[in-house]
Amino acid sequence: MTHRLHRPALLAALALAGVLGGCGSGKARLPTRGLAPPTTATQTTTTATHPAAAPPAPGGPSTCVRAAKPKPRPPQHVPKPTLRLDPARTWFATVATSCGDFVIRLDVKAAPRTAASFAYLARRGFYNGLTFHRIVPGFVIQGGDPAGNGSGGPGYKVVEAPPKSLRYVKDVVAMAKTEIEDPGTSGSQFFVVTGPDAQLPADYALVGRVTSGIAALDRIATQPTNQSSPDPALREQPAQPVVIRRVTVGRR
Repeated sequence: MTHRLHRPALLAALALAGVLGGCGSGKARLPTRGLAPPTTATQTTTTATHPAAAPPAPGGPSTCVRAAKPKPRPPQHVPKPTLRLDPARTWFATVATSCGDFVIRLDVKAAPRTAASFAYLARRGFYNGLTFHRIVPGFVIQGGDPAGNGSGGPGYKVVEAPPKSLRYVKDVVAMAKTEIEDPGTSGSQFFVVTGPDAQLPADYALVGRVTSGIAALDRIATQPTNQSSPDPALREQPAQPVVIRRVTVGRR
């Protein structure tokens, strides 16, 4: 089931065409790029724009390093998490990739279950060796799929409706879901908004926001994709794999 996001400007047309959610494949995807220009409204999420004491992203390549494409993993059956993160602490996830490292501040207060699930998978090493399998310039990058094509997950789901005021503006991190799943449903696939405003409805579970390592994020977002592929499903995949080497979680 493909986890795919579609921009609101195209929702009605895509639904009528029967292609909402990735040509009816059911994969977890965000909407495709829309036609409406980015808005200039201010950020209204509960995630702080400039959180205090955010750790800098550790070292990593200043350019993307060529990496072998990981083999798809079989269906996963990870036990559902019971982990809870102390909301009195500040939690960060460092994502080390073949294009450099970036840091996400987990929004434990606004999204306790989603943040805890993301941290749980990271601590299990679930994300290590996976990829960013989808890059849409000016919109999002998407990764965390063990199958590598938008169809995989951990074998469990968490449902936590995001804040109604949430807007998916640049550097916000949220979870992908299929078009038939309830708002706030998540597995392991996540996306980072790379455009000014993705203009998505508040249906995608909040994880947090990138607070450092923006240069690495921008490198991933500008990687060439297979746009000339005759297979539409491959056109948003990076021409060279962008590998998630590891995700580590810390607190302050």
